[in-house]
Amino acid sequence: MALAFLTVVYEAGLDRQGETAMNTCPCGSGNDYAACCEPFINGKKPAATAEQLMRARYAAHVKVEVDFLYDSTHPDYREGYDHKGTRAWAENSEWHGLEILETVQGGEEDEEGEVVFVARFRDEKGLRSHHERAQFKRKGKRWLFTEGIMIKSPPLNVNKVGRNDPCSCGSGRKYKKCCGR
Repeated sequence: MALAFLTVVYEAGLDRQGETAMNTCPCGSGNDYAACCEPFINGKKPAATAEQLMRARYAAHVKVEVDFLYDSTHPDYREGYDHKGTRAWAENSEWHGLEILETVQGGEEDEEGEVVFVARFRDEKGLRSHHERAQFKRKGKRWLFTEGIMIKSPPLNVNKVGRNDPCSCGSGRKYKKCCGR
């Protein structure tokens, strides 16, 4: 039964997360993987921009191409790289999408760039997001990742309603006599 289901899923063009179009690039561009991030990952051509490299690095996590993740890291920033841990994270996560929030420089004529992104995934702890400000430098004609700075979510601001304040439901009554009971 399970084998028949997997065959149907495969023939319908669904991936293991039930998403359509197996050949669509996981980077979120909407393009075919073979024409989008795959040429960067397999070394057939270099990424022209820092954002292209960022998208390819996300796709490499999804496809568990950890050699590309290492190779696309600037040599001056490889110390402490955990190949085994990166592979385990990539293999044991269910990837749910990449959102590019901002790109600063990182164009075809620039030497440095920055890409702010959120990568969403599910691991054993549940649904999570990785929000980072990624730094890139060009070495020769190749863009390389240098470091990532985690961005913490801003704290939630909750306006506490006092007992004698008007009720937030709009009734016109005091909170303590309405919803605060």
